[in-house]
Amino acid sequence: MEQNYDSRLKEFRQLRRDIRGSREHLVIGIDVAKDRHHAFFGMSIGKTLLRRLIFDNTKEGFKGLCVHADTLKTQHTLKKIVFGLEPTADYHKPLAEYLTRHGFMVVLVGGVAVKKNRELLDGRWDKNDTKDAANVADLIAQGKCLFYDLPSSDIQDIRNLLSLKRRLKKQEQGYKVRIRNHLIAQCFPEMDDYFSYSEGPAIVKWCLNPKEIAALPFEEFLPMVSSRRIGEKQRKRLWEIYNKAASSIGCEVIPSVPFEATTLLKELQNLHGMIEETDKKLEEVCVRFPEYACLLSIPGFGPDISSKVLGAIGDPHRFENQRQVLKMAGLDLSKIQTGKSETIPVISKKGKADLRYGLYQAALIASTRNHRFITYFGNKLKGREREKGIKTKMRIKLAAKMLVIAWTLMKKKEMFDPERIEE
Repeated sequence: MEQNYDSRLKEFRQLRRDIRGSREHLVIGIDVAKDRHHAFFGMSIGKTLLRRLIFDNTKEGFKGLCVHADTLKTQHTLKKIVFGLEPTADYHKPLAEYLTRHGFMVVLVGGVAVKKNRELLDGRWDKNDTKDAANVADLIAQGKCLFYDLPSSDIQDIRNLLSLKRRLKKQEQGYKVRIRNHLIAQCFPEMDDYFSYSEGPAIVKWCLNPKEIAALPFEEFLPMVSSRRIGEKQRKRLWEIYNKAASSIGCEVIPSVPFEATTLLKELQNLHGMIEETDKKLEEVCVRFPEYACLLSIPGFGPDISSKVLGAIGDPHRFENQRQVLKMAGLDLSKIQTGKSETIPVISKKGKADLRYGLYQAALIASTRNHRFITYFGNKLKGREREKGIKTKMRIKLAAKMLVIAWTLMKKKEMFDPERIEE
C-alpha cells in the first residue's frame, strides 16, 4: 500500500507538469451529489468529448463510468485518464476510493477555486450540475488540482477519531453555553464567573436557586457542592458565592429549571466520558507509529497536538519542502503588493484551523515552561519588546517553526534535539 501511495504521488506530480495543453489525457470532471453524479469528458486542449453523463451512486453506476471512460479513451487514442472531483461532505469518498483502488488517477479541486472559476467558463454566474462538472474538468486541465490522499487505515483512523473528538467538543461547548447563557443568566447571574470551576456544575445541579443557598448555613452549603476535601482557595470562592446569593437579582426559579439543569449536566457528563474514551482510542492508534514518540519529545507537544500533527501530515514524504507543510496548516505568509504600496505579510489562515490553534498552544507552553525555548523566544524579542502584539506574532512564528521541526523529525524518525533549536 505504501509503494502504491508513493507511485500515485509521483504520478500526480508528473500530471501537474504535463496536463496543460496535453493531447494524451482524458479529463473527466465529476459533480458529486448524494444519489446521482454528473460527469463531463474532455481534453486539456479544450475539446469536449461527452458533455454530460449521469450515473448513480452505486457500484453499477461506478462501473458504467469506467466503461465510458475506457471507451472514449480508445476511440480518441488517448493514453491516460484523470478523474477530478470537488469534495462534497463525505459523498465523494466512496467514488474516489473505488476509482483509486481500480488504478485510476483521482484528483480533487478546491471549493474556492470552483466558485471563482465558474464565471470564467462563459462569463455567466449561473450554476447547474452539467456546468459544475465542466468547471471541475477545466480546473484540472489548467493543473489547478490537489492530490487525493488515500492514506493507510491507521492514518484514516486517526483522522476519523480527531473529527469525532472535534464534534464532541463542539457539543460539549454548546451545552455549557446553554447552561451559562440561559439558566445561570436568568436564575443566578452572579454565579456566571464561577461556573468554570470544579464546583460550578454541582451548584447548578443542587442549588441553582440563590434563595435556597441564602437560607442554608454556610457549613451545610459546602458539602452540597464539593465531595472532596475543600482547599483554602475553593473555600474562599464558595464563601463569595454564598454571600452573593443573598443579594442576587435572579428571576424566580420555576419547576422546569432544575429539571433542565439536571438533564443538561447529565449530557455534559456523558460527553465528557465519550471524549475521554475517544482520547484513549486515539492514543491506541497513535502508538503504532514510531513517529508519535518523536513528536512527543518536542517541548509543548502532548498527546493531543501530537495526534493532530500525525493525522494532518500522515506520510511526511508527500511534502517536498517546508513551504508545503506550512501551507497545509495555513501558517504560510500572504501579502498584497501593488505599485509602490505594500501591506505587512500575515498568515493566510487557509489551512487546518484546528491544527493551527493546537500549534499556537504548544508554542505558548514551550515559550513559557521550557528553558531552551524561553531563551530562543527571548532572543527573538530583543529590541522589539515595546511593539504592539509582538509576543503573539513571535509565538505564531514559533508555532510554524515547531511544525517544521515535527515534520523533519517524522521524516528522519529522530527524537527532538534541543541543541539544534537555533537551526
